[in-house]
Amino acid sequence: MVDRTDEKQREPIPVLTWTIILLNVIVYLWDRKFGLFGPGVVFSDLAMRPQEVLSAINGTSEHFPLVTIFTSMFLHGGFLHIFANMMFLAAFGPPVEQAVGPWRFTLYYLAWGVFAALAQIYASPMGNVPVLGASGAIGGVLGCYFLLFPSNRLHVLIMGIWEFETKAWILLGLWFLYQIFARQDGVANWAHVGGFLAGMVTVLVIGGREAILRYHPELIEADD
Repeated sequence: MVDRTDEKQREPIPVLTWTIILLNVIVYLWDRKFGLFGPGVVFSDLAMRPQEVLSAINGTSEHFPLVTIFTSMFLHGGFLHIFANMMFLAAFGPPVEQAVGPWRFTLYYLAWGVFAALAQIYASPMGNVPVLGASGAIGGVLGCYFLLFPSNRLHVLIMGIWEFETKAWILLGLWFLYQIFARQDGVANWAHVGGFLAGMVTVLVIGGREAILRYHPELIEADD
């Protein structure tokens, strides 16, 4: 669990971040016929399979798999999957939304999710295992936060036992390296990497940290 220590960052209410979280939760429950655990059954055909998407791009199959690039980012494999993703989005989404503006945040979020999916397809073009989850899009949020608020202090609580405070650039930098060097079976690590890089590139393309935060100095923590 990650929490930001400054109270100022909680205003104004991050409407779009919470809307995205609510939408993910609704889809998750609906997918399980409003049960909390178990596999998804209602939207199982909306998960992305890289091989099918490539076939659709090449024109050798129907075009429906292209839709799954978008739909897959609102599906999750289980309770722990969605819980972890929504915790990260709730912790890092609000200041990013406030910095770039709510509507741009929504468009960027979707774009980061698409870029993350394409990165996973590039890394595993013949993959036929369903790829799903908001992790890639949230990776974009983390990459954006990494450049915008590197010195902000993060309060981290692991499993309700281990508690510590660290700088954002340390935690997020370690998270990024973990995706590259500690890849796990069944985890779309390259989607996470692609989303993170897309978030960083977005900050640079729209003017950089100083330009984006020019009118939001309250979001920046002073260095000790």
